[in-house]
Amino acid sequence: MSSRKLDRGGPATGCPVTGLGDGTWQVRGYEAARQLLRSTETVQAGLGVETTSKLPQRIRRPVLYRDGPEHREDRRQTARFFTPRRVDEHYRGMVVAVVERELAKLRATGRVELSDLSFAVVIDVVSAVLGLTESRPGIRRRLERFFPEKFGKPGLTSPHGLYWLVRQNVNWLRIYLADVRPAIRARRREPRDDLITHLLGQGCIAAEVLGECLTFAAAGMVTTREFVCVAAWHLTGDPALHARYRAAAEPERLAILHEILRLEPMIARLARRTTAPLVLGEVTVPAGSRVEVLVDEANADPAAVGDEPLTLCPERTVPNPAGLSFGDGPHRCPGAHIAMLETDVLLTRLFALDGFRLEGEPRVTYRDEIGGCEIRGLVAVADPVR
Repeated sequence: MSSRKLDRGGPATGCPVTGLGDGTWQVRGYEAARQLLRSTETVQAGLGVETTSKLPQRIRRPVLYRDGPEHREDRRQTARFFTPRRVDEHYRGMVVAVVERELAKLRATGRVELSDLSFAVVIDVVSAVLGLTESRPGIRRRLERFFPEKFGKPGLTSPHGLYWLVRQNVNWLRIYLADVRPAIRARRREPRDDLITHLLGQGCIAAEVLGECLTFAAAGMVTTREFVCVAAWHLTGDPALHARYRAAAEPERLAILHEILRLEPMIARLARRTTAPLVLGEVTVPAGSRVEVLVDEANADPAAVGDEPLTLCPERTVPNPAGLSFGDGPHRCPGAHIAMLETDVLLTRLFALDGFRLEGEPRVTYRDEIGGCEIRGLVAVADPVR
């Protein structure tokens, strides 16, 4: 039995760590995956790291693409923006205000595509955390143009590669001119308590601020947008779970959302490259190997999550509430608390609207390079206010 809505194929059988014929390794076991993600003898792979390696050496890479002491120090300095206490004290009121504003639009019209509603919310929330608060109109369209591109595919070796490179450079320029540059100018005049002010204080140039903003935006906007849709799909499709979620206090609601995320990781493929031979369980992975963590399978490892690992069970005792859906180790997602707060605030208020229901058949498309997905076709309906 499986409670999953997203079909990425059945779990493979066999060893927790397996080698493929092309020299790539795959990790399916939870403990082996966590060991890999926490290892200091690996570096990032995938997610466009091949592209950033071509940047001039004087340009500081976004935090996602750095490793070692430099990365750890950067994470230490920015951790204060994402602590549970700061999320609760600094961002909760803002998240509630953003959600109420978007739901007012729904109450005025009576219906909205759920993915559009969730994206409108996460754009404003992440923009506030980063400091992108002086943007010109049209930020959503600019981001929509930028994020559908595949990671790590540019180049000049084919017409498609040239088209990708030109298009993405145009998208970067649009976001810089309309969103990042106005924010930089405002914070140079009046520093604020946000990420862009911190980056400028570290001596980052405009191109480096742009890279960090797009990295955080991709991680914080795209994945949360889709998780809202998956969570609503699960909850409205199970009347008992839906009623339980609506009646529960926040800790229990978050436990339900974490369990949904364990089953349905928004990024189901993480990749690392070993810098030294690495022992994972009973297997030694050679130095220089690309190793892929199959997060959806690791999250369903019975040795870590117990019996019936594909069943949605919020009472489940697990090492991490969402498994490895936020990653682990030095590159664990810093915005986990914000993402769960956004999702919970939006869904609790959405479900409380008079006449609320979801209509439509969800259409799911997958992005194989990161195991991600896009969910479209779900329409949130509520009684319009007359």
